[in-house]
Amino acid sequence: MTLRSIILHPDPRLKKICEPVARVTPEIETLAADMLATMYDAPGVGLAAPQVGVLSRLYVMDCNKDPEAPRQPVVMLNPEVTWRSEALNTYEEGCLSIPDHYADVTRPAQVRVRWLGLDGRTEEREFDGLWATCAQHEIDHLDGKLFLDYLGRIKRQMITRKMIKLKRERARA
Repeated sequence: MTLRSIILHPDPRLKKICEPVARVTPEIETLAADMLATMYDAPGVGLAAPQVGVLSRLYVMDCNKDPEAPRQPVVMLNPEVTWRSEALNTYEEGCLSIPDHYADVTRPAQVRVRWLGLDGRTEEREFDGLWATCAQHEIDHLDGKLFLDYLGRIKRQMITRKMIKLKRERARA
C-alpha cells in the first residue's frame, strides 16, 4: 500500500464529475487499498478518488471512531443513493482536501446506498448518523461538489482564500 497525496482545494479536479468504474481491476483494488491507508493516516473517515487525483466513481469510508473496535472499511464503486429520509441531520463536516476548516451542513439523516464492491457484487445498505453524512459527502465529491458548496458565499470565499494561502505556504516549504 502506498500513501497518496491528498489534493487541496481549490483545484479544478475537485470540481469535476467522475467517470463510472467499468470493472474491478487490479489497479482499482490497489487504488482502494492506497486510499484506505491514506484515509486512516490522515486521519479521516472518508476519502473519494478525486481527492487523490483519480477521476473515477470510487470512495472509501470507515466511520467507526472507537480506537478499541476493529476497523470497518467500506469501499464503494459507482455508489448511488437510492433513498433519502425526510428527517434531516446537521453535522459539523470537515474534508481532508480542506484541512482545519469545518462547517455545519444539513443533509438527510438516513440514506440507502447501492454500489459495486471489490468482489464485483452489487451491495445495498442503509446508513444513518455519521455514516449517512459521510456517504453523502463522498458521493458529492464524485459529482464535483464540496461541503463548501452548502455554505453562504462569504464563508465559502473566506475558506477558499485561506486555502490558497495554505497552498502557497506549503509550496514554499
